[in-house]
Amino acid sequence: MWLKHTTPTERITLTASFGGYAVDAFDYMIYTMLIPTLMTAWSMSKAEAGLIATVTLWASALGGWAAGVLADRYGRVRVLQWTVVWFSVFTFLCGFSQTPGQLMAARALQGFGFGGEWSVGSVLIAETIRSHYRGRAVGLVQSSWAIGWGAAALAFAWVYTALSPELAWRVLFWMGILPALLIIYIRRNLTEPEVYLHAKRQEQESNEKTSFLAIFSPDILKTTLLASLLIMGMQGGYYTITTWLPTFLKTERQLSVLGTGGYLLVIISGSFAGYLTSAWLSDHLGRKKCFMLFALMSLLIVTTYMQIPITDAQMMLLGFPLGFFVSGIFSGAGAFLSELFPHQLRGSGQGFCYNFGRGTGSFFPALVGILSATMPLSKTIGMLAAAAYGLVIVTLLFLPETRGKALH
Repeated sequence: MWLKHTTPTERITLTASFGGYAVDAFDYMIYTMLIPTLMTAWSMSKAEAGLIATVTLWASALGGWAAGVLADRYGRVRVLQWTVVWFSVFTFLCGFSQTPGQLMAARALQGFGFGGEWSVGSVLIAETIRSHYRGRAVGLVQSSWAIGWGAAALAFAWVYTALSPELAWRVLFWMGILPALLIIYIRRNLTEPEVYLHAKRQEQESNEKTSFLAIFSPDILKTTLLASLLIMGMQGGYYTITTWLPTFLKTERQLSVLGTGGYLLVIISGSFAGYLTSAWLSDHLGRKKCFMLFALMSLLIVTTYMQIPITDAQMMLLGFPLGFFVSGIFSGAGAFLSELFPHQLRGSGQGFCYNFGRGTGSFFPALVGILSATMPLSKTIGMLAAAAYGLVIVTLLFLPETRGKALH
């Protein structure tokens, strides 16, 4: 009901950012569903398929920081438009790939825009929405990832029913051009936040420009490092669990439900509920307490999977809390990062920390693969998930609580 108390400008900004991140999710997640088809069509190995995903994530890390830097210089709304056009065009071009190498190049360029859209959109929301609702607003936008993921699953089912696999995967990539239509809405309705415009006027009056590298200056370096480690822990835990837990349950527990659309629907529903609940708790309890709660519960969920025997029916039920906690922990991240950095460095600081964490966090699944060669997969998953969420909790002890902080 808090949306009733927002202004028209706040609601328009929420709508644009929500739509941008949802189509971001659609364009990214569609590849994960096409991997089996591509492996068959091109005799592509699992290593090659995984490398394409990793390259996309690393490109998104670079794109997130670059977009944040550009947003500080040229404006949040303008750069948001650039990123949406960028990832839409390169997702479309993925559909024309003839080899794994061509697809990797197109996905890398798509990832550059994919990472940039989140960075700019979350800063735009944080600067537009009042502090009392900021956590809920950024969390609401974060929840659109589940919407885009669900839309990708539905589109996958529909297109593969209507077309042959050889053509269906190309059509799904070509559908990625549709988000570019969002630009029309953004251009007509969005304006720069007053906080940003005021900061630019001050900069022009003083004739002093702040370098994006100032996030590594002595007085801000501690915040940059701790915030990067915080996101690294969140992303590392998420990738460890979501990448390897299905393999563990299917190969060692022999659960057949993992291949059904019903299981995916339960996970997505849990993720959506987790995003919204965490967003509300972030404003109600504070950023740090909310992060700690979701980190501890994510760790508990993994331990439960590792230690107790479960059936297919129980697996379905546990899919909801799995999605709820491992996804929900991200809701407060955008607001928290925006509140940690001063206005002249907000875009570059947030863009670097979130995307550095995403890039380094992507190594956790690879470590699971390496370590599981000499120890049980269950032990490896549990150990690395514990390390990731332990990193979240430890770094929070050294970061300030920012709930309710004014950004002007």
